[in-house]
Amino acid sequence: MSSQSQVSVLHKFRGILFSTVSSEELLNALDSFDVREDDVFLVSYPKSGTHWIAEIIENIPNARITLTSPIELGDISKLEELKMYSKRRVIPTHLSYDLLPVKVKQKKCKIIYIVRNPKDTAVSLFHYYRDNPNLPCVETWAAFLELFLKGEVVYGSWFDHVLSWEEHRNDKNILIIFYEELKKDFSKSLKKIATFLGINVNDSEINKIAWKTSFSEMKNNSVKENSDLNHTICALTSDRKLVFRKGVVGDWINYFTSKQKRVFDELFTEKMKHSELARVLEEIS
Repeated sequence: MSSQSQVSVLHKFRGILFSTVSSEELLNALDSFDVREDDVFLVSYPKSGTHWIAEIIENIPNARITLTSPIELGDISKLEELKMYSKRRVIPTHLSYDLLPVKVKQKKCKIIYIVRNPKDTAVSLFHYYRDNPNLPCVETWAAFLELFLKGEVVYGSWFDHVLSWEEHRNDKNILIIFYEELKKDFSKSLKKIATFLGINVNDSEINKIAWKTSFSEMKNNSVKENSDLNHTICALTSDRKLVFRKGVVGDWINYFTSKQKRVFDELFTEKMKHSELARVLEEIS
């Protein structure tokens, strides 16, 4: 990857790489965002399942919410645009805890943080880098993995991102959801989300939501909805066809060589040695 191509589509803000679709002016102004106490923030490192959880919440009957586009997507006009929503806002973002608007923390808004096995996340982000014109082109998986391990990718290090949120895992306004658990026991995870948001769902509604938000169904719909710019959940593209690739657990095994796995695992052990979330991930992945 030439540094020229990286320069043209990425920029650094407070030491973290962002796509230029997130303007520096907007990132600088986030602390002035007019936060409401009933706002819900849907947070994750990129390629961890944000779209899926967003679709699930949108499909809960009686939720009375509006899904907005990500808070860091666009220019300074985004903050004015978000004021226009009258219903309860569900706002997606890939920001680390430190970069989240300060008023979100002060008002203790509800936050759902989604975690996914970092090996699967890395593979998914690699494909995203290859297919998404808003990201630099990387030639090979090996080259990308090196960048991923150094944290030289959009939104920085996976490890730092997860740890920044884990520090707040016991805050009452934060719910941590694992992508793998959602795959394994959909209704249990959905009930957790609904209870957290203060919404009731019964079993027949859960079955309906499970069908509507199945990967194949979402992939089909993404083609139909692709022209709908209001339905942008990813801060890196409004092209929904780029978002749904495989949606499986454990695909990393088809990419990592045994040496790459060893290097990755060593870093994981070192960085996450005090992490409770890492232990859960190792159990469920």
